[in-house]
Amino acid sequence: MHPTPLPLAAYSAAMALDEPFRPDAGHDPDGRSADLVREALGLLGDDPEAVRVGLRPGAAARTDDAAARRLLRAVLTVRQPGPLPTGTARVLDALLTGERLARGTTDAASLPTVRDTLPHATYRAADRTVLWQGDLTTLGADAVVNAANSALLGCFRPMHPCIDNALHAAAGPRLRTDCHTIMSLQGHPEPTGTAKITRGYHLPARYVLHTVGPIVDGPVLPQHQQALAASYRDCLDLAADVGGIRSVAFCGISTGVFGYPKAPAARIALDTVADWFDLHPGQLDRVIFNVYADDDLTAYVQALTEGTKPR
Repeated sequence: MHPTPLPLAAYSAAMALDEPFRPDAGHDPDGRSADLVREALGLLGDDPEAVRVGLRPGAAARTDDAAARRLLRAVLTVRQPGPLPTGTARVLDALLTGERLARGTTDAASLPTVRDTLPHATYRAADRTVLWQGDLTTLGADAVVNAANSALLGCFRPMHPCIDNALHAAAGPRLRTDCHTIMSLQGHPEPTGTAKITRGYHLPARYVLHTVGPIVDGPVLPQHQQALAASYRDCLDLAADVGGIRSVAFCGISTGVFGYPKAPAARIALDTVADWFDLHPGQLDRVIFNVYADDDLTAYVQALTEGTKPR
């Protein structure tokens, strides 16, 4: 018997999903980011997990600015969800707000559509979709999709190059706290092919959709294809259920450490989104397929120009 995923209505109020995020502190115009990093490390120094990644008394003072920032990211990555020491939220809010402004934001609405960039593509949703190579943590879409694992708490490996790690690092520790709230209410791991939604906090996106794609270790089987399509559909259904979401940006679900080959994954993503648009006219304005590496981009371009039906 498959576990029943927790519906949106059962957890949205617990994390104040409908309330805009208001940080405890804004950007420091004096550019004290290095001081903020060291202040945060000092406040987190008594956390039992901090010692495990090298945060010992005086460690921040003995390292350069870049190393201190990596140490802070590592501490937050391994830290279990829960209340922060007094004053830490304010310091992290000032730091993360400044870092978001420094990275800049790409407006999802300004990106050219697939119709614009690949005018000969036969993709039937070409005028409502975007193929964009860039950093998802800088994209100003209404919602971005995180490829999560079944624990749904983010990646706990310091500096691991997965999208789960990157999104949590940019959003800040409130994202993990919200995920923990959801999982505590649900009482079991997140099923494959389903999705949950949280606020985006320090990301340019207001919301994050967390979905668990299939793990492929060997040939791609029909159940893998069905589960991957379900992840895309559930994200879109959930986005449509939340008021105010008009654009959704997908990462390459399951194509990283979960092992789904990139070319067939791209075909399923494209077909599933086009089918969803056909069945839900007017509910979303734009879907962005975000790719990061060149081989991810190649997989989508080939799928768009050679036909999008999965083989």
